[in-house]
Order: sequence, then structure tokens, then C-alpha cells
Amino acid sequence: MPSRQFLRPRFCIRNSLTRTSSHTRCYAAAAAAISNAPPIHQTTTSVPPIARYPAKQPPSHKPPELRKTQLHRQYTSLLRSSPLILLFQHNNLKSEEWMGIRRELNFALRKLDEEQVAKETERIERLKAAEAEQDSGNKKKRKDNETKVSAAPLLADSIKLQVLQTGIFESALKIVEFYDPVAAQQSQNAQSRYDKVQPHPTNPKTPTSTRVANVAQDPNDPMYDHSLSRAAYNIAREGEKAAKKARESGEGPASAFFDMEPLLSGPLAALPFPVVSPAHLAVCLSLLAPSPAFPAPKRKVNPGYHDPSVQGGVQKLMLLGARVEGKVFDQDGIKWVGGIEGGLDGLRASLVNMLQNIGGANITNVLEGAVRSLYFSLEGRKGMLEEEEKGGAEETPAAAAEETQKPTES
Repeated sequence: MPSRQFLRPRFCIRNSLTRTSSHTRCYAAAAAAISNAPPIHQTTTSVPPIARYPAKQPPSHKPPELRKTQLHRQYTSLLRSSPLILLFQHNNLKSEEWMGIRRELNFALRKLDEEQVAKETERIERLKAAEAEQDSGNKKKRKDNETKVSAAPLLADSIKLQVLQTGIFESALKIVEFYDPVAAQQSQNAQSRYDKVQPHPTNPKTPTSTRVANVAQDPNDPMYDHSLSRAAYNIAREGEKAAKKARESGEGPASAFFDMEPLLSGPLAALPFPVVSPAHLAVCLSLLAPSPAFPAPKRKVNPGYHDPSVQGGVQKLMLLGARVEGKVFDQDGIKWVGGIEGGLDGLRASLVNMLQNIGGANITNVLEGAVRSLYFSLEGRKGMLEEEEKGGAEETPAAAAEETQKPTES
């Protein structure tokens, strides 16, 4: 008969497993009690992530992916880079009329550039013929003139007629008139506050050993001083309010924005110029706003200008005004700028001739008189002080000798 094996009941096995698991939980609880508990603020709040804005895409007041935002940026750059802008009101021009006007405008401007280059080349050729037997100094001067002519800019590719969004253009004009990034940064001292008081890890000027707060960048920080920033929006809004209040009270100079505000109504088109060129302005006026002072080209000279599509588009354009060097000009002022012969060089030459005719030497003497009188006054005062010092130095030994003689006499 085989030996009997002792088997434990299942109930006993289950109780032993339960005791083992309870002992394990006790050990785990003891180990957890020994470890350090996290701080209270970490259990209630979380650390915000670091907002790393790209260098070429800083935070803006409006979403940068919108077309309106990009138009605002484009108009701001246009106003700051164009010293002369003509404003037109267009009334339901068709696409073929726009194409015809732009074609004829580009053709006329290219023709003017070619004429100017040919005129300068002819002048250089005359200088070469006249200075063929001159010394090396004149040859060097001729080379400088050749370099200047070859580097002369051609404006035909930069002068383009474009349609504007009136509301966005008005907002961009407010930013340009009432917000200066350099002045805003200097007044608020944004860079020093950002670097010294609140260093941030995304700033390249922050040393690696500096302890910084793990916080997100604030889009309202004045260090973001571009035209689409919130700082620009707030400063321009406050500047507009201050300028309007000063205008109503009659204190301070009037802003050019309020002079241009009446023109910013209805459908607008702009013709920007990269430089103030009276010759190019005269050509544009003769094409887009012909008048007795600037007559339109004849059919024999420019037959394409007299096409029905071009003529229909020109009749639907109305010249409103211009912005020249930050100032607003009406139609008479525009015609005066376009009528300057020889451009800015001609204006300087006429100014020199006018000064010579009324007595340039007398004007020079008058301007130098105040400086000369101030110089003589200072020199006279200097001489008086030197004489007083010399007199005091001579009197001091004599007084000392008298004092030494008084006790001996007594």
C-alpha cells in the first residue's frame, strides 16, 4: 500500500497568499513614507512651458497668417520706404483697363530712363573729348563721373500702380505717424529691463550660468517693437488720442495724419516712388492726370495711350493728393514738385543763384556776425581775467613786505 501524502486544504493556501501580499504592501508603504514628498505648489499648479518665438516671426497683435496682417505689414513698409506717394481714387476699373494703364506707364518710364542714361553718356563723351589732353587729376575726376552714371538707379521697375485696402492703409498710416520703434525702446528702456531684471533663456545675451525663471515670454513685452506688435498698436492708439486732443485745443504742431485723413475714403490706388524725381513725376502726371501744365502724349508719339481701354481707365482715375517726405500735398503742390526743372540738383542751383543775386556775401557776413561777436567777447573776458590774476600776484609780495616792516618800526 503506497504511503499517504499530506495535502493542505485550499483554504489554508489562500490565507497564506493573502498574508504575503499584505506584508508586501506594508513594506511598500514604509518605503513611500521614507521618500521626500513633492512641494505643495507642484501639486496645485504646473509650470508654464517656454514660448520660443522664432527670430523671423515674433508675436504679433493680429494672427500673422491672415491676409490683412500681411497687407498691413506691406503698407507700413511702403509708407516708410517711399518718400513720394500719389493717391488716386478709382471707380470700377476693369482688368483690361488696369493692364493698359500699367503697360503705358511702364513704357513711358522706361523711355525716360533710357533718355536720361543717353544724356549722361553723351555728357561723359564730351568730357572725354575735352579732357583728352588734361592731367591725371581730371582723368580721375572723369572716372568718378563714369562710376556715378553707371550706378544711377533706374526707377521704371520700382514705380508700380497698385490698389489699396483703404481701412488697412489707414491703420498702417497711424502706425507710421504715431509709432517710432527707436523712440519707444529708448523711452521704456525695454532692452535693459529685459536683460538685467528679467533674463530669459531664449535671449542670446543671457549667460548659461544665469538662473532664469521657467516662464513663457510675454507678447506684450516692449522688446517686440516691430510694426505688428502689441506695443506698436497701443502706442499708436495713445498717440492718436493725444494728437487729436492737442489739435482740438490748438496746442502743439498738427499731425500729418489728420491732413491726410480726408483722402482716405472710398476705393484708393497708390503710385509710390522710391526717390523724389520731378522728371518721373511729370511723366506720371501727364499719363494719369493730364492737365495744361502736364499735357498727355500725342497719338504720334504714343499711340498705345489712346486705346479705348486706356482712355476709359484714365477717365475713371481721380488724383486726390500726395504724401511727400511725410507731408500732404494737394494738386497744386504736386504740380509744383513735378515742374521743378532738373530735379533736386536744379532746385539747389536755383537757390544758389538766388542767394548770389540778392548778395550772398552779405548773407554770409550776417550769419558769421553772431559767432564773431561771441568770439571777441570771450577773448576780451579772458584777457580781463588774466590781467586781474597778474595784478593780484604783484600786490601779494608788496603787502607781505609791509607787514614785516610794521613790527620793526614799532
